[in-house]
Amino acid sequence: MRKINIAASILSADFSNLYEELRFLPDEGVSYLHFDVMDGHFVNNISFGSYVLKCLAFTPLIKDVHLMIEEPKKYYLDFINAGADIITFHYEAVEESSIKSLIDEIHQHNIKVGISIKPNTKVDSIKEFLEYLDLVLVMSVEPGFGGQSYLKEVSEKIAYLKFLKDKYNYKYIIEVDGGINDKTAFEAINSGAEVLVSGSYLFKAKNRKEAVKKLIGE
Repeated sequence: MRKINIAASILSADFSNLYEELRFLPDEGVSYLHFDVMDGHFVNNISFGSYVLKCLAFTPLIKDVHLMIEEPKKYYLDFINAGADIITFHYEAVEESSIKSLIDEIHQHNIKVGISIKPNTKVDSIKEFLEYLDLVLVMSVEPGFGGQSYLKEVSEKIAYLKFLKDKYNYKYIIEVDGGINDKTAFEAINSGAEVLVSGSYLFKAKNRKEAVKKLIGE
């Protein structure tokens, strides 16, 4: 059976009490800490920069950095220096002719690389890059704000990525971000998702350990 991992999106955490919000996540079944970095240009919202990541070095969780910014090449090194384990940039934010070189450049720092695609971007747009990726992040909402509902039509994209991964023995992990809760998680997992990003659902739960179990179907 595929192992399903949960990535907690700190965008939904209480920033006035961030240490307490995050310190017990490993014991509650969370494996990844997801950083939604927004610049106010690629998406309308602004979130946080690399300094927040650096301040969270205490957690043993995998630092999963999702750059929703216009110039990932300009800033990715700041997040690597702050402790990122995975750098994911958006296909839509980089000239197609520069994508492969950016993947190679990040890999040279011994960091895993992912590409994210918006709900309206087809998997075929990134097909030529799949063999080089460690992660593909499928946005199941329009990027920029938390608390949105899961778009069911992206399930076909997840299934297609799973098909390509199995057919060609690719190594990328399939991650899904947006509207994940105890109802939509099953659909994403059933389609082929391996990492579920959860923000509002997880951080608003009265019992986060039980919430994680519901996400992964236990």
